[in-house]
Amino acid sequence: MVQATQIGGGLQMIVAVVILAAIAFATWLKVRSVAHDGSEKDVYLAGGGLSWVFVAGSITLTNLSTDQLVGMNGNQMLLLAWWEISGFVGLMILAYIFVPIYYRNNCTTVTELLDRRYEGDTKSLRTLISALFLFGNILIYLPAGLYSGALFLQALFGSDVPLILFAAILAVISAAYTALGGLRAVAVMDTYSGFGVLAIALLIVVLALAAVNFDLFSGVPVERVTMIGAADSPIPFHTLFTGMIFIQIFYWSTNQNITQKAMTAPTVKEAQKGVLAAAAVRIMIIPIIVTVPGVVAYKLMGPVGDKAYGLLVAQVLPPWLSGAFAAMIAAAVIAHTSAVLNSTVALYAVDFHRPYFGKVADNWRLSAIASVSVTIIAVALVPVYQNATSIINLLQQLNGLSSMPILSAFVVGLLFRDVAASAATVGVVWGVALYALFSFVLEPRGLIPLHYIDFMVVTLFSSILFALLVNHFALGRRASFIGWKTAAG
Repeated sequence: MVQATQIGGGLQMIVAVVILAAIAFATWLKVRSVAHDGSEKDVYLAGGGLSWVFVAGSITLTNLSTDQLVGMNGNQMLLLAWWEISGFVGLMILAYIFVPIYYRNNCTTVTELLDRRYEGDTKSLRTLISALFLFGNILIYLPAGLYSGALFLQALFGSDVPLILFAAILAVISAAYTALGGLRAVAVMDTYSGFGVLAIALLIVVLALAAVNFDLFSGVPVERVTMIGAADSPIPFHTLFTGMIFIQIFYWSTNQNITQKAMTAPTVKEAQKGVLAAAAVRIMIIPIIVTVPGVVAYKLMGPVGDKAYGLLVAQVLPPWLSGAFAAMIAAAVIAHTSAVLNSTVALYAVDFHRPYFGKVADNWRLSAIASVSVTIIAVALVPVYQNATSIINLLQQLNGLSSMPILSAFVVGLLFRDVAASAATVGVVWGVALYALFSFVLEPRGLIPLHYIDFMVVTLFSSILFALLVNHFALGRRASFIGWKTAAG
């Protein structure tokens, strides 16, 4: 394996710090004159005053962190581009179906939509859905994002600095954005950082291809460059037409971390413009920057896993640009982490604090306390991810614990009438238990030889069916199918 020369030195560090400070200063200039009233909409939806540019920037950077740059390139195969290509479809569904629904129902969190769609007391259902989101954010998204970002910076600058220290620095800055500026500051910072991240990531692609004389395919095993996944690959080809579409609907349309950003515009049309702009970036740029460098790294260094992106950048990037790139990567991690933190606090405030402890007197104070608490937990969990074979594949598999059960509640609520919230709650619990049984017992022992993407389909439809059966036989209600057009109208 070719050993990449690690980039270090005080100058690069100084450049990185200066750029990060410049982004923070530009963000402050943009948001300083905005009047705040401390309401939920002010803190968690940026007062509903963001233009489509910032909606697009926030959605893009909330998704594009080192989970993608490090994790997907860590697979060192082009096949992983399907996650991003299919994401384009998910964003179209968000723009034209879900955005109008959320705006019409005046939602701050996605769980508030469930109040309008179910019969009876929805408190338990909303609490369960929010708990699953919080579980995913605190135990999966945040520590995994911090780990992958810290891993990249360690690979870029050398291993003398402990990985946990990189993670802690990134987490503290992220918490500061969330606590002091709310979603408005996060969205603005996302957008400013996004231009730099995308520009330098594309430059890395060009430099990487130049390092192999623009010959990506020769000398590389066919499974590394094919777009037709075999049955034992991370994405078997048939799953693009089964579980993949449902994963994308959940992630882009019912996931608080993303949909919250789409609800920050003043009107539906402005929000849709932002989502469509994010979709354009998704289909034209993201698939290239999260796969090509990984394959080049394989060609130059062999199977180095999640270290591929950092080692490749250290080898092909001119030293004078290393500090700037480190700053952009750090900004991407900070943007992602602060966005997820803000969503986490919003879910807690709306679905836990308000119903169980009363109306929040000061959302800014609550945001600060919750951000610090969650940040400490996330940093403490970073070492858990150090033994992962592939960070991105682990994330996608763990997401199944909550994604399909949560999506089942939205499908039943939107497509059927006269369904009790308690029936949907039982359906969600069934889905979580079923997928956990598959992931931790049946699949590891070879008892059900299904790919986890295929089993997500089983989880989704069985959760829907279970909810409807409980609603009919246990609660004596007769659900009526109203169709998507009626639900969205």
